[in-house]
Amino acid sequence: MKACLVSSHGGHLYQLWLLREAFKGFEVFYITYHGFSGSEIRPRYYLNNIGRNPWRMIMAFAMMLRILIKEKPDVVISTGSEIAVPALFVAKILGIHAIFIESVARILSPSGTGRLVYPIADLFLVQSQKLLEKYGSKARYVGSII
Repeated sequence: MKACLVSSHGGHLYQLWLLREAFKGFEVFYITYHGFSGSEIRPRYYLNNIGRNPWRMIMAFAMMLRILIKEKPDVVISTGSEIAVPALFVAKILGIHAIFIESVARILSPSGTGRLVYPIADLFLVQSQKLLEKYGSKARYVGSII
């Protein structure tokens, strides 16, 4: 099985890295933003930081489409931030399973990214029970990754 792990750098990427044991036996590749430097995670692809720039979001959709067609992962998993939006939407378009894990920092209110990808995620996981009532029946509580 091949897994694509997508997130911005910092805490979002750290949360994905903490899940590495769950991916033993998988072929895994990471996608993150330019500027990441880490000793244990070796991203295969780097994108420009999207931020709130609509042009960069369009470019990120195009890059994700190219990457996911080339790599053919079975699943795309993201902990956010906005880089998850093009990754998970393109995954759904291509028939790839899309999983979103809401950040551990989100305790009381949904993230903007979470609200955008909730409708299309095949599996939507939260790390705070309080978020279950904010999202709805598709959300699943998994406890804290950290």
